[in-house]
Amino acid sequence: MYDIIVVGGGPAGMTAALYALRNGKSALVIEKAGFGGQITNSPKVENFPGSLSLSGNELADSMFSQIMEQGADIEIETVSEIKTEGDTKIVCTEEGSAFECKAVILATGVKHRLLGLEGETDFIGEGISFCAVCDGDFFSGKTVCVAGGGNSALQEAILLSDKCKQVIMLQDLPYFTGEERLQKVLFGRDNVKAFTGVKIEKLLAEQGELSGVEISKAESGTKITVACEGLFVAIGLIPENEPFKDLAALNEYGYFDSGEDCTTKTPGIFVAGDCRSKKIRQVTTAAADGTIAALAACEYINQQ
Repeated sequence: MYDIIVVGGGPAGMTAALYALRNGKSALVIEKAGFGGQITNSPKVENFPGSLSLSGNELADSMFSQIMEQGADIEIETVSEIKTEGDTKIVCTEEGSAFECKAVILATGVKHRLLGLEGETDFIGEGISFCAVCDGDFFSGKTVCVAGGGNSALQEAILLSDKCKQVIMLQDLPYFTGEERLQKVLFGRDNVKAFTGVKIEKLLAEQGELSGVEISKAESGTKITVACEGLFVAIGLIPENEPFKDLAALNEYGYFDSGEDCTTKTPGIFVAGDCRSKKIRQVTTAAADGTIAALAACEYINQQ
């Protein structure tokens, strides 16, 4: 039996494992895909304390090496269910495994909603980005498009308009759904242009680099080529918390409805990272959640 099982191997999950191990607890990290989560999509990370610049993959590799050095166990499987039997938690996977522990930290992360375009995943981190705070500096003085029309898209565009030569908004609806206050700020800037009622049909490339997008007008079907050097996709995030809704309450958007203490309605179940209801989703806030959840889990175990 493990002391703590961490579900998810992103920055939140690996930080949680690190703090659990440093507090003398045994820890198993179960990750269904690759370690690092969304940060691996960033070609450069320049806002992580202690490092001037490194790639998302380098950061993930460093965090992974650190928890392995501390004695973490690793399983590449997909968690499908968590059962409770008294004070024991049983973490079950789609592959048929069942692991017992005293506490569980759910650090399941989120995935970005994609446009569904051919070749889209090939350009992630190489022209396509999801975070202006993380990657905006790499497009300074360049022309970028922003796909989306809600608050997130408007906020991303405002940040980008401070750095980029031009920001072109691409919204599939005939109007923007974000707050009027944000629209006034954004569209009051001379370097911002907007298309509404359009669909992004195709990504364009020259010599392997993103060079623009092809859009079509919903009403007429007219196709337009929009030149750009970057595309920021802000059409929503998808949490994958549904399998655990009986253990940890979800909010209306599907995120774990837990506060800064990272606790849930089920004793011994904690949450951390982007999967939790929160305003700011950055690698540093994910790591902070991992710290808090791990220390809370250790305290829970010590009181048993």
